[in-house]
Amino acid sequence: MTDKFLYESMADITRVQARKNGDIPALIFEGRETTYAQLDVIASKIANGLSAEGLKVNSRVAYIGKNTDLFFQMITGTAKAAMVAVGVNWRLAPPELVYIFENSSAEIVIVGPEFYELIGGIEDQLTQVKKFIALEGGHDRWTSFADWLEPQSDVDPMISISPEEDYLQMYTSGTTGHPKGVQLTHGNYLEFSRQSLASELFEWEAGEVTMVVMPSFHVAGVNAAIGGLIQGASCLILRDVDPMEILKLIPQYKVNYTVFVPAVIMFLIQTPGVEKVDFSSLKLIFYGASPISEDVLIKAQEILACDFCQVYGLTETSGLGTTLLPEHHDPALDKLRSCGIAADGVEIMIRGEDGSALPANDIGEILFKSKVIMKGYWANSEATEKSIQNDWFHTGDAGYLDEEGFLFIRDRVKDMIVSGGENVYPAEVENALHKHPAIADAAVIGIPDEKWGEAVKAIVVKVPDQEVTEEEIITFAREQIAAYKVPKSVDFIDVLPRNPSGKILKRELRAPFWEGKERQVN
Repeated sequence: MTDKFLYESMADITRVQARKNGDIPALIFEGRETTYAQLDVIASKIANGLSAEGLKVNSRVAYIGKNTDLFFQMITGTAKAAMVAVGVNWRLAPPELVYIFENSSAEIVIVGPEFYELIGGIEDQLTQVKKFIALEGGHDRWTSFADWLEPQSDVDPMISISPEEDYLQMYTSGTTGHPKGVQLTHGNYLEFSRQSLASELFEWEAGEVTMVVMPSFHVAGVNAAIGGLIQGASCLILRDVDPMEILKLIPQYKVNYTVFVPAVIMFLIQTPGVEKVDFSSLKLIFYGASPISEDVLIKAQEILACDFCQVYGLTETSGLGTTLLPEHHDPALDKLRSCGIAADGVEIMIRGEDGSALPANDIGEILFKSKVIMKGYWANSEATEKSIQNDWFHTGDAGYLDEEGFLFIRDRVKDMIVSGGENVYPAEVENALHKHPAIADAAVIGIPDEKWGEAVKAIVVKVPDQEVTEEEIITFAREQIAAYKVPKSVDFIDVLPRNPSGKILKRELRAPFWEGKERQVN
C-alpha cells in the first residue's frame, strides 16, 4: 500500500502530495501555476481565515464563479477547516440562487467577477451570509480573495476529521421544484479515491496532466481535479468549455487525461481543423453525464486516437457507478450502447415494481449500493428516505443487466431530461409555466436533439379565450428559470392525457417524437 491509500481525510491530500511532489504544479490556470507545496500552505491559510471569521466545524462556504484554480484552493482549505464547500451553479436564475444560499446556510460566499452584479442584486435576500469575498478583486465593498488570504496564518490546523463529516455539498434539481443539497462526505471521497487508485485506469504518474473542463459545480468537474490531486498529477483548469481553447491546450501542455460530457466530445470532433491537432499525448478520456451516440463515439476514437472510458453515476453516488472500460469500446463487442459494468465496490440491482430483484435482460429501476453513496439530502430527510432504502440508492433510471453484467439504460423512472449534460426536471419548468396567466395546464418532456441529446419541449393548454404565442411563453420562462431549462419549443393542445388518478401520461406525449428510437433517452 502506498501513500496514496493512506489519506485519513480529504484534508490529507495536500499534506501527502506536498511531501512527495512538492515542486510539481498541482494547479495550472491561465499561465498561473501553484505547486503542491504552495497549495498545502494556501489550504492552511484558507482554513485559518475561515476560523478567524468565526465559522465553526461543518459550516458551509459557497463559491459561485467560473472554473479557476482558486476554487480548488478553496476546497482544499475548507477540508482542512473541517468545513463544507458548496459549489453553486451560476447558470441558475436569481430565485433559484437565493434558495440554494439560504438552504445551504452558507456563511461565506466567494464570488467570481462575472457574477458580482448578479449576487449584488440578491445580496439583501441572503440572510445567513456573514461575508462576501470578491474572487479577483475590483469590488467596491467586498474584500478581494488575495487581500483576505494574505494575512492569515499558514500553520496547519491539523483538525481531526471523521469520515462521516461532510466534505462537499452539491445541488441537484428536485422533482418538487426545489434543488436538493447532496451531502458528500470525506468517507465518500476516500472510497472514491481508493476505488480509483485500485483501477488500472488511474495508474498515472506524478506530474502527468489532467485537463479540468467541466464546471466546478458539477461532480464531473470536481472529480476530474480530485482524480489528479490524489496522485500528484497537474490539473490544467479551463475557465469555460471552449472547443478551440481545448484543442490548443492539449498539445501545448501535453494533456494525458480529461473528463468530457458527450456534447463536448461532439463539439470537438466537429471543430474545423481538429484533424491537424496533435493528440499524441492523450491517453484516456472519461465521459459521462448523458448518453452518447455510437457514431459520435466511433468518430471520436478515430480522431482523438486514445482510450475512452464511460462512467455512469450521479451526484448522489459521488459520480461513480459503472464503467465501460476501454477494452469494451470495440464495436464488434456490441457494448457501445451500454454504460458498462459495476465499478469496484459498487453493487447493482435491477428492481421490479414489486420490489424484487429482476433477472438478466428484465427492465426495472436501477439501484446502487456502495460506500460512495451520499450521506443524504441536506435538511431534507423525506427525500433522503425515499432515495436510500436499506442502503440501496434509487437512481430513478430504468434499465437492465445483460448476462455479462453490462448495464443498459432504457428509460427513466422519473421524468428527468438530460440536455447537454445538465439535468432538467419537468416539474421545475412546469411550475414556472403555470405562473403565466394564459396557461391553464402544461407538461414538459424531453425530445431528441442532435446537438444536446435531448431538448426541452413544453406542451401547453391555453386558458379559454386567452391567446399566447410560443415566443411569449419561452420569453416568460426565461425570466423564471435558468436558460438551459427553458423550453426550446412549445406545442399547444386542447387537453393533456391523464390516467384515472390525474397523473399526466407523459409517455404518450413523448411517443411521437421518439418513434423509431431504440430507447427513450438520446
